[in-house]
Amino acid sequence: MSRTRDMGEGRGRLGSVLSGLAVALGCVLFLGGFAWGAVVYQPYTVPTDSMSPTIVAGDRILAERIDGGDIKRGDVVVFKQKSWGDMLLVKRVVAIGGDTVACCTNGKLTVNGKKIEEPYLAKGEAAESTTIPTIEVPKGRLFLLGDERSGSLDSTAHLTEAGSGSVPRSVVKARVDAVAWPMNGMLKRPTGFETLGGISSPGPLRLVLTAIVAGAVLVLGGAAYGPIAKRAGRRRGRAGAELAGAR
Repeated sequence: MSRTRDMGEGRGRLGSVLSGLAVALGCVLFLGGFAWGAVVYQPYTVPTDSMSPTIVAGDRILAERIDGGDIKRGDVVVFKQKSWGDMLLVKRVVAIGGDTVACCTNGKLTVNGKKIEEPYLAKGEAAESTTIPTIEVPKGRLFLLGDERSGSLDSTAHLTEAGSGSVPRSVVKARVDAVAWPMNGMLKRPTGFETLGGISSPGPLRLVLTAIVAGAVLVLGGAAYGPIAKRAGRRRGRAGAELAGAR
């Protein structure tokens, strides 16, 4: 009888140990994921519809803190250019230093003579909603457009300024990875720019979210498993004792 009880209690203690380990690991993943996300990402609220339909006014976005030198064509960026105003703006990079950009050829934006497919534009909206003369973007600068071409105050509104409407890479604060609220998920990669020299890969947001979710599951599962395993061990111990007594 004593041996049976000891076995039941042993299983209960093992369950408690496993439960504690699961909770500890879960806390590390959960808190570590949040800390990682806070270091890498910055949330912003978009004030206008200039990036519609990709991002609309009031959307809460997550943008990866990144050096402006790492920005590629097609990236949606958060930046602040003094000559454009005092607020943070969100636009899409369509050309980088050394590129020649124009609009439009057969209704398409062209970069270095290549027609760019832009599936992120609203259905029925043509790229020629904005006319862009042939411009060579100076080195170290970015040419930016809103996805809502007819109403966006972007590089086309500053063509007479130095740099022909382009902005220095250094003014970029972050690159948008996802729309967090409403939960529209990760932005689609702009494959139309791929043949011009590659596009950016998504940031580590999916890994961050995986760590947070896995941590939460381990914490909840571990917290529940300990008491359940302990009670189950006691039941087995009592059942074994009763069986031994019956013999």
